[in-house]
Amino acid sequence: MTKDEVRRELLARRRERPDDDRWRDAAALAAALPGVLDELGADPQRPVCLHVPVRREPGAAPDGAVPVLDAAVALGRHVLLPVTVGEAPLDWAVFGGRADLVPGPHGLLEPGGARRGPAAIGEATVVVVPALAATAAGVRLGRGGGHYDRSLPLASPTTLLVALVGDDELVAELPAEPHDVLVHAVWRPTAGLLRTGAPGTP
Repeated sequence: MTKDEVRRELLARRRERPDDDRWRDAAALAAALPGVLDELGADPQRPVCLHVPVRREPGAAPDGAVPVLDAAVALGRHVLLPVTVGEAPLDWAVFGGRADLVPGPHGLLEPGGARRGPAAIGEATVVVVPALAATAAGVRLGRGGGHYDRSLPLASPTTLLVALVGDDELVAELPAEPHDVLVHAVWRPTAGLLRTGAPGTP
């Protein structure tokens, strides 16, 4: 199957997911965040790059709440969120709470504060990357916009890249291309964290 065919199948499956399950997943991810950061050895002095989940992505609660972001702020973490700038690599801005979020392109919510520039990803200890699916070898399938494909190469060699997927979205194989950046771990709401052992894992 092509990437687009796999995307259509995965998106259709997500649309069928009941709201009660989405609530459960969002709460489970928020509760697990402290342990996940500890397990990854995330440097508390460096930022964590997260994202505002959209539509039916893992972590998106049916009422629009984003418990994972709230949990990160409650931990006192310095959180950076992506800001989409055309076809350029993602920009980044500080997230201090839900009041910071404003509407952006593609139906996304983004922080409205000062932008830090695409290179800010290089400061992060962990980057949690949205994905439709991932493999145990670290292959990640995104939505196809290419924003993270252009941004992840700017991360530091010591930055851990973590794909966030649903419990049933860790799959045996995915179509991949040479430019695809492998992730170092896969995080699922109730199944937890899986280190992939991808080359270059810090």
